[in-house]
Amino acid sequence: MYIFAKVMYKNTIMKTKVQRLSVLKKIVKTEKVSSQDELLKKLKKEGYQLTQATLSRDLKYLRVGKIPDDRKGYIYKLPGEGKDQEIPVMTNGFPMSGFVSLEFGSGLGIMKTLPGYAGSLASAIDQTRPFEIIGTVAGDDTILIVPRDGASRNAVANALAELFPLLRG
Repeated sequence: MYIFAKVMYKNTIMKTKVQRLSVLKKIVKTEKVSSQDELLKKLKKEGYQLTQATLSRDLKYLRVGKIPDDRKGYIYKLPGEGKDQEIPVMTNGFPMSGFVSLEFGSGLGIMKTLPGYAGSLASAIDQTRPFEIIGTVAGDDTILIVPRDGASRNAVANALAELFPLLRG
């Protein structure tokens, strides 16, 4: 019984961490934040009480960096969101136009694509490195999407909606 309780406790912590990282990612993506103190205050408003050391580890885990900003000096950004984005991901042409559908089952996502598009779409998903997704496996017209432990279907779908606007709404 003690072992079971310990496992349940660990899963609760992991879920909270996943949710916290998702909120942190959203804040960094949508707001111009220049300091860890400012991030801590924004996370507190969202209901997350954490130390500066934990925030530092979270930022490192998400590979958040700082880029120059005209108004605030330097601001936090997720990888690939700064002016020096390495590989542009096309959203109005190939490969994003090959998306057909997305369904979930047994904790995994299955994305259907037009024939021959799955490899390119899976590569685009992997290049953007959404936190909610550990990785993908592509066939010819199907992609297996493996979510991170604790990431909800909705969180995965929202992450994919950044690449596939058809998923919005």
